Amino acid sequence: MNNLSQIISELLTGGKVTKVIGYVKSGSRSKPFISSKAEDAGKFIMDETCVNNLAVYLTKDEIMKQGKVAVVAKGCDIRAIVALIQENQIKRDDVYIIGVNCQGVKENFDSNVLAAKCTPCKVKTPAVYDVLIEMEKPKSEPSKENKKEEIEKISAMTDAERFEFFEKEFEKCIKCYACRQACPLCYCEQCIADKSVPRWIESSATKRGNMAWNIIRAFHLSGRCIGCNECERVCPQDIPLSLLNKKMSMVAFDEFGYEAGMDMDAPTLTGNYDIKDKEDFIQ
Repeated sequence: MNNLSQIISELLTGGKVTKVIGYVKSGSRSKPFISSKAEDAGKFIMDETCVNNLAVYLTKDEIMKQGKVAVVAKGCDIRAIVALIQENQIKRDDVYIIGVNCQGVKENFDSNVLAAKCTPCKVKTPAVYDVLIEMEKPKSEPSKENKKEEIEKISAMTDAERFEFFEKEFEKCIKCYACRQACPLCYCEQCIADKSVPRWIESSATKRGNMAWNIIRAFHLSGRCIGCNECERVCPQDIPLSLLNKKMSMVAFDEFGYEAGMDMDAPTLTGNYDIKDKEDFIQ
């Protein structure tokens, strides 16, 4: 394995990339950091506080238009990168991936518990990278939260009970769109929520508008969500957004054997048709 600071210094000094997207310390937390200066290499870190999915920056013109970039990426972040390549949003040759042999990150900055997504993670050691680094061993305890069990519990509800559950959760939404901004797969230049002619979704935080926004976003991510759970982490209202996204991912796997961001050469689920595809879900 290689030293992160050394790798970044060599990449920038040698002109292999124009800038590096990674993390630096910010008190007891970390924050995203972008630099084109080799002298900044020693500032970069990779530990359990590095929770952000940095793939979200790879669809920003102001970052990508100046040439090849390097990004420090955990397994779930790399799944997002793979999905972006599959959807022709970025090119593999434009990104140098500093992969992380990840042992888990915090649920949030102030938590002493690792994120629930980290326990069942299949990509602790990513399959796609240009160089692989070791992550500092986490000090936090593993999470006891089990999203799959929560989803099974909700799935066992009646339609009315399930609708009431999500309506109550979505009532808390303040339409800040933090979920959208943190999601690497929400890259539309104009989101449907921002369109005013015609107005598809009420802009104010009403019961109907909140339900429409959150359900439509979940549908737009069906078969695409890579499970980084950044949407849920950044939500100021603690809405369990990952429950819908995870359920959609489970259905995509059960029905089509598809997992988003796992195979760069595979066609996307919604961009591929097979005459043998199941149709029993069509009613």
